Amino acid sequence: MSVPDLPRQMHLGAFFFGVGHHLAAWRHPEVDPGAASRIGALREWARVAEAAKFDAIFFADNVGLPGPPDAVVAKNALWYPLDPLLTLAALSQATERIGLVATVSSTYLPPYHLARKYATLDQLSEGRSGWNLVTSGSDFEARSFGLDQQIAHADRYTRAREYVQVVKGLWDTWEDDAFVHDKEANRFFDPAGLHRVAHEGAYYKVHGGLQTPRAPQGYPVLVQAGSSGDGQDLAAASAEVVFTAQQTAEDARAFYSGLKARLPAYGRTADQLKILPGISPFVGRTRQEAQDKFEQLQGLIDPVLGVGLLSTFLGNVDLSGYAIDDPFPQDLPVTEGWKSRQELFSRLAQRDGLSIRQLYEKVAGARGHWTMVGTAADIADQLEHWFSTGAADGFNVLAPTLPHGLKDFAALVIPELQRRGLFRTEYTGRTLRDHLGLARPAHPKARVA
Repeated sequence: MSVPDLPRQMHLGAFFFGVGHHLAAWRHPEVDPGAASRIGALREWARVAEAAKFDAIFFADNVGLPGPPDAVVAKNALWYPLDPLLTLAALSQATERIGLVATVSSTYLPPYHLARKYATLDQLSEGRSGWNLVTSGSDFEARSFGLDQQIAHADRYTRAREYVQVVKGLWDTWEDDAFVHDKEANRFFDPAGLHRVAHEGAYYKVHGGLQTPRAPQGYPVLVQAGSSGDGQDLAAASAEVVFTAQQTAEDARAFYSGLKARLPAYGRTADQLKILPGISPFVGRTRQEAQDKFEQLQGLIDPVLGVGLLSTFLGNVDLSGYAIDDPFPQDLPVTEGWKSRQELFSRLAQRDGLSIRQLYEKVAGARGHWTMVGTAADIADQLEHWFSTGAADGFNVLAPTLPHGLKDFAALVIPELQRRGLFRTEYTGRTLRDHLGLARPAHPKARVA
């Protein structure tokens, strides 16, 4: 007798971004602006997410200080005060089951360093780590590493494909059973289980291997957020989770089906990749309460920062020649920055006839992700619709403020999703791969017993 398939359930990530994802989060009267730099607060947030049974917590990152002018930078929160990998290493000891995903750029860190750091995090967390691969899209990051401007978009992604190949090779330095620790035979490891890397490619030359044993998950879960054509090609080849910014169910379904359709070309099936659009939920016990929360933060947006946010995501485009209430210009140059976000913002402004001010007000809460305002039932209805109609495998939750927005979602929306059978009530596995329903990759050269 066959065992019936379990009902499909959502995957949920908790996105930790400074003290909240809204552009004005740090100015909220109930928010502690310095909390994102303190381990006590971070431990509290992680435990809230784990108690709610989120699949993972997620840290974004960049590798440079924005600006100048410093007088403008001073108005904004610094969203990435701590190194995300070191932070997750600490949080791995304060949590037991929740996954731990951090962003690291393939452009500015040698593959060996990344491979060893993630192999270590996976050991320390007993199999809960994930790597969000980015290529970095800003000139200020490039200047941190001696460059005058960022590397061209296509070149960054070509380099990233080779980077992933090298990193996987390093993670496969050791077979799972290579370390025999045979004291009597005086043999710490079995040499047949060691596979040194010998890579010479267009961008990287690596000979050697990791000292770190193979990760409990085989590989940390591979995550990506790029939605451009180059980004989707990289995701189809290697990503296991994709974060994406989508504004409508129709657009989300098109992205979902289009990306999954690319997988067979790489010998992969649809269930090997989970697609999680970002959502920024303002949830209240009544619709008015939710609307009040939204409007309170919207009222704190500094116009200088609003315009600056658009400029950054458009690829450092200068908008100073336009009045703030002018229609959003549709003739802006294509840059080497975040191409998918450039396209999203331009399409959104054109579709809704938005001015520059109206566009930054629309995206300030979630940087182009989907902002939701309503009761727990309202939000669950919309999430269920996207999930059940081929638009998502789950969602990355961008709390507008921390910890308040996270606690609201955990206390109100999670129970509603659980009541509908759409989300777990308990963890059933121990690793991040378990939570996501992803297979552990076998060692490509494992010996047959």
